[in-house]
Amino acid sequence: MKHANKKIFLHPGQFSFTEKDVHIHTLLGSCIAITLWHPRLHIGGMCHFTLPSYIGEPVSNRKLSGRYADDVMQMFRHEAERYNTILSEYDAKVFGGGNMIRLKGENVDNTIGTKNASAAMKLLMQENINIMVMHVGEFGHRRIAFDVMTGDVWVRHVGKNGERLPAISGRI
Repeated sequence: MKHANKKIFLHPGQFSFTEKDVHIHTLLGSCIAITLWHPRLHIGGMCHFTLPSYIGEPVSNRKLSGRYADDVMQMFRHEAERYNTILSEYDAKVFGGGNMIRLKGENVDNTIGTKNASAAMKLLMQENINIMVMHVGEFGHRRIAFDVMTGDVWVRHVGKNGERLPAISGRI
């Protein structure tokens, strides 16, 4: 990965969208990171959401929060409009949704990671966004680095006992 002029690290609930020579990084467990990249304009962004949706008052009565998948899609939409683009022009890559704890007898479909990954896919499909890569599920955590200039994403997946999983590490 070529060094960028600026690096941004996203914590849970944070969102970044830029046109500059920037690398956006995050660390994921059951949370999801979505990268959106415009292949012609070389602009894009990344979110780090923690839950599929907000349960409570409607978004019209509150401020958007990067913690929720449905709010994040509205945040991406606002940024696309700011650059005179539409979401369907972007390519998406989705990461995270890992299962951090295995409970005896737990159905993997009921984990928060699985619910987050499903919400991301559903929302991206509703916006007709091309999903290039989904690297979700399994046990462990992921370190993500997104190069906004090229659209490349580097992933390091570390398994449940700290073992690095080399077959799925690297640029995608």
